[in-house]
Parts: sequence; structure tokens; C-alpha cells
Amino acid sequence: MAQEAVLLSGPLGLGHEMMARSCAAVLQRAGWRARVLDSMSLLGRGGGTAGRKLFGSMVASVPGLYDGLHFAHLRTGSRLASRMAAAAGARVVPALRAELDREPADLVISVFATGALAAARLKAETPARRTVVLCTDVAVHRLWVWEGTDLFIVTSPAAAATVRRFLPRAAVSVMPPPVQDAFYDAPSQEEARAALGVPDGAACVLVIDSGWGFGPLVESVAAMADAGIYVLAVAGRRVSVERRLQAVAQRTPRVRAFGFTDRVPELMAAADLVVALPGATTCSEARVVGRPLLLLDVMPGHGRDNLLHELELGDAQVCGPDAAGVTASALAMLSTIPRPASRATPAPRWEPAFTAALQRVGVDLTHGYQAVGADTRIGS
Repeated sequence: MAQEAVLLSGPLGLGHEMMARSCAAVLQRAGWRARVLDSMSLLGRGGGTAGRKLFGSMVASVPGLYDGLHFAHLRTGSRLASRMAAAAGARVVPALRAELDREPADLVISVFATGALAAARLKAETPARRTVVLCTDVAVHRLWVWEGTDLFIVTSPAAAATVRRFLPRAAVSVMPPPVQDAFYDAPSQEEARAALGVPDGAACVLVIDSGWGFGPLVESVAAMADAGIYVLAVAGRRVSVERRLQAVAQRTPRVRAFGFTDRVPELMAAADLVVALPGATTCSEARVVGRPLLLLDVMPGHGRDNLLHELELGDAQVCGPDAAGVTASALAMLSTIPRPASRATPAPRWEPAFTAALQRVGVDLTHGYQAVGADTRIGS
């Protein structure tokens, strides 16, 4: 009988969802059944919707307020952070308990802080269930870290240290960030450009919205195209932005516009440079494909932490949010990038380290490791 895993994700940005899908795929290949739950939905219809709207409006409209919340409270574990955790826990813990009573799980992996809190609180009720947190931020804040978590998996030594700030004896494993198989198997630049109609030798940039809507995306795309750059522009799930990009593409033949698409590995392969927010998932995908990053300094809170980490890793530059600044920085970087672009060295796979980390808490993915036909179920 297959063992059961639950992955607790979240709706803020696309990174959490992509991480959950990547982990679920590894579990399924090992013969596990895996389902993904939206942690915010466990707050209830009213609470989940209100939480998403509040967070989205705060980070997009009043970024300084979110900076204050993140740096003064979440990272330090202040009284306000404790009150936030108590309020969320009062709703999420009973909802997750009911979900696990209805459909038990042997393993719970939280890739979203709200889920991490709930899973840890329920650990004492079912000691045999393993609880794991996977966080790709470079600073793991207070709402991620709770007694009752068997293992924390992070992607840098700095992140490991931030976990131990709150739990000095925590079990922590460091591994490469999860990246979907398609990015390791991305086509060559020549193949990708042929499919997209981008001329060989032309300067080409991928501009991708990771679901947050920060920065003048449409204006930057138009400005770079006017400067002679071919621009592959991905609006994600923002339909209004997709329409505006399509309008730019109709006026400017150097622009290729996309909405939510599964062609991102191909688009990254075609580009010389990826312009994006400093989200861990997008940055890791670009590094696997072998493309340098131009990062917009517009994402508050954990985005500012992650930006500095990406710059330290190398093959990345930073620019301000205005279209002229993005264009100037892109042109400067493109002038130093050889064409055609290719991977310098194969990127290390993350799955072996993930498998080894889970073995620390008695989760063995080596038996029956094979491709299976079970679907990843997304739901609440």
C-alpha cells in the first residue's frame, strides 16, 4: 500500500506552488501518493481571502509597511509575530486536523509558513507522522520555525543559521533549491530560438512576472524592444497585464507575449538574460538553464534578503524599477554575454540531497523509485 504525503503550499506568488509540485513528483516516483493543499484555504473562506488580499495589497501598495513587518517582527520573532501565529493557528490547526483525520498522511511537508505552524502544532497528536519544512528563503523567519518540526530543509548555510536562531538544536539539512525536470532538460538556445522566431545572434531577454505584479513590466518590455532587444514577456496569471503585453507585441515585432505558460524552460533557453524578481524559484530555474539574472529591487521583506543572496551567488546584477533603468542595465549586461548562450557546467540535481535529507527522519524514497502514473492532486 502506498504511503501518503501532504504538501502544504500557499497562493502568494507562484514559487510555493512550483516547489510543492517538484517535491510531489519526487515522492510519486518513489511510489508515494502525494496531495497538495493550500495553507491559506485552511483559514476558511473568509480568512483565506482576507489574508491574501491584505498581504497582496501590503506588499504591492505599501512595500515599506511590509518591510517593517518582515524585518522588525517576523525576522525577530516579536510579540506581534507571536500574536499573528496565535491568530492563524486558531483557524488553521483545527482545519488541518480535520483534513488529516479525513485522509491520514505519513508525511507532511510545509513549503509555506502557515502550513509549517499547523503541522508542528499537530505533531504531538500523531508522533509517528513526520513533519518537514522546506523553505528556499535565505532568512527563515519566526512563523516558519516551531517545535514539533522533525526536519528543516533549506538551501543555504545562512538559512540554516536563521532556523537555529529560534531552535538552536533543530535538525537542518541544506540542499540545492527544487527545480522541475523541464529546466534541466531545456533545449539549446538555437533550438529554442528557432521555435520562437528569434533570430540567431540577436540580443534577447526574458522578462517574467512571478505572480506579484511588482515593477513596470509592460513599460520595461516596450522600452527594451525600442532599444533593439528581442523580449520574451511572461505575464503569468495576470490577465490584464497579458492583454497589455499582447498589445505591445502587435505594435512591436521584437516582442513575444505570453500569459501563464509551461514554456518557461524553452523561453529561458532562448534568452541571453532573465529579468525577474529575486524569487528563489525563478532564480534557481534560470541558474539551472545557465542564464544570468537582472533582478528588480522592488520586492519588499524577504525579497530584499533574497536579492542580496542572489547577488552573492554571482551571475546576477540588480537594477531599479523604472523602465529606463531596466533597459540601461539590460543593455550593459547583454554587451558582455557571449552568444549563443549555453550551460557552462551541468547544474547539480537537487533530488539526491532531498532524498538524503528525508532519510534523516525515516522517510525512505529509495525503495521502488520509479516513474508512476499518479497525478499530483491540487486542492483544499
